[in-house]
Amino acid sequence: MKIGVIREGKVPPDSRVPLTPEQCAFLNKSGKVQIVVQPSPNRCFKDEDYQKAGIPFQDDLTDCDVLMGVKEVPIEQLVPNKTYFFFSHTIKKQSYNRDLLLAILEKNIRLLDYEVLTNEKKQRLIAFGKFAGMVGAHNGVMTYGNRTGEFKLKRMKDCHDYAEAKSIYKTLELPPMKIVVTGTGRVANGAAQVLKDMDIEQVSPEYFLENEFQHAVFTQLDCVDYAAHKNGEVFELQDFFQNPQDYESIFTPYTQASDLMINGIFWDNKAPAFFTKEEMKESDFRIKVIADVTCDIAPVASIPSTLRASTIANPVFGYDPVAEAEAFPYQKNVIDMMTIDNLPNELPRDASQAFGEQFIEHIFQELLEQKEGGVIERASVTENGDLGKHFKYLRDYVEG
Repeated sequence: MKIGVIREGKVPPDSRVPLTPEQCAFLNKSGKVQIVVQPSPNRCFKDEDYQKAGIPFQDDLTDCDVLMGVKEVPIEQLVPNKTYFFFSHTIKKQSYNRDLLLAILEKNIRLLDYEVLTNEKKQRLIAFGKFAGMVGAHNGVMTYGNRTGEFKLKRMKDCHDYAEAKSIYKTLELPPMKIVVTGTGRVANGAAQVLKDMDIEQVSPEYFLENEFQHAVFTQLDCVDYAAHKNGEVFELQDFFQNPQDYESIFTPYTQASDLMINGIFWDNKAPAFFTKEEMKESDFRIKVIADVTCDIAPVASIPSTLRASTIANPVFGYDPVAEAEAFPYQKNVIDMMTIDNLPNELPRDASQAFGEQFIEHIFQELLEQKEGGVIERASVTENGDLGKHFKYLRDYVEG
């Protein structure tokens, strides 16, 4: 099997890689695959790093069986009749990528979306989520400092790696502030790790709501803390996952007690939003900064003020709750929104290293064997010019 690591074509280009130079060399030495790399000026690991590791360069990858990238591949760069790994952002019927999925079907491409590489319990095997949460938390705190003027925090993208960021945290003096983190998965736990490394105290949801503090604190919410059954029935997690439309938000107390919200959940389109645009207009809506790592774009979103994804170059925009429109950030009557949708790209070396390790541990052998009913089959969004076995629900999306 010949695998090609493609250069990222989406603009702005992502600097992450699915496999580091050392990981490519390790797989080549296994004798089971041949890995080549398409030259690129934008990777966090330079072309010279791959050359030093003995990885062949190849600009034309048409002789490869499998092509691996990170972000969506531009339609005009898709090579027909290949197997691709990348984050397609199509499996939730995202309107902005429908044409991409149509092109993938037309070109007879087998799309293996990293987001749906799962085990038999439907748990994800490979993800950048932890690093998205880490950078999201860092940027949320940074945005709060910019807003209040009480402290300054260096951009994560300007740090060589997380070790440098941690050294900065040791000198960081934060004002009293209350931070609410939503979720308990990779993203939210990555965010919580950064807050702890900043020496911010974690408290229980109840204690968070009942008290004010003379120092910075945060709380982390599970589903039961922000959603309840509409009929008053006892909260059951599996029922919430299977029937999110039967639940409503009970997040309001946190909107009245928090200064900064870091949203790290995986949100189902049928689940309730945390709050409405109308609630954001209320005088007791205290949240002034929202770091929306989830970054589903409104109106189909858990955060109604996530009007668009921001960028690493321009990470923050303002939301005017009265006008229900975008505004300049850091103004008194606006809420500052940090909604970067490729956050791990601010910590690319750490994120790429961990991602490649997960691929080698959980996916590589599965790719070689491709067992019936296995990981690869479950992640095949498309194959043989049609939707994969587990993605027939996308039929209406494809057909418009």
